[in-house]
Amino acid sequence: MIITVETKKQWRIAYARPGCEKKVATLLEKKKIEVYCPLNTFQRQWMDRKKVLYEPLFTSYVFVNCPECDTANVLQTDGVLNFVYWLKNPAIICNEEIETIKKFIEEYDYVSIEKTEVLPNDKVRIINGPLVLWEGNVVEVRTNTIKILLPSLGYSLVAEIRKDNSLNNTQANYDIKKVI
Repeated sequence: MIITVETKKQWRIAYARPGCEKKVATLLEKKKIEVYCPLNTFQRQWMDRKKVLYEPLFTSYVFVNCPECDTANVLQTDGVLNFVYWLKNPAIICNEEIETIKKFIEEYDYVSIEKTEVLPNDKVRIINGPLVLWEGNVVEVRTNTIKILLPSLGYSLVAEIRKDNSLNNTQANYDIKKVI
């Protein structure tokens, strides 16, 4: 009788030592494990120079896409303390949320996160604008701010829309439609 090990890859959250997120991501990539460490890009001004810096969007979090059988290999990586757990089970992040984070960071210069309470809301789909066909929950509407809810993480991504960064130097409009 042959026993097969579940090899379905799932996105998990590796909890890393603070300040070691990029190092952990590099070490896991060397082990041929798919990782994603979202980084914010910002410019720092000193008296004599300007420098572009990269800081992790989620402090101490590195997203790891691996099957359950590779979790021990992840935990043996220098800088990884444990996995993030939710209700005594490893937190699993859906592919759509990872893709949302990637697109959001590509689209906007500086993204911040806010801890949110996850509540059932009206589900919507953006039908016009740069984020066309994205689906999500209505969180907050402001004139110059966009906010996307990540229910698996319990966070919202927030970005300020600057007039000089809008597409073709025109105001980006977002039309939304309720999804039933």
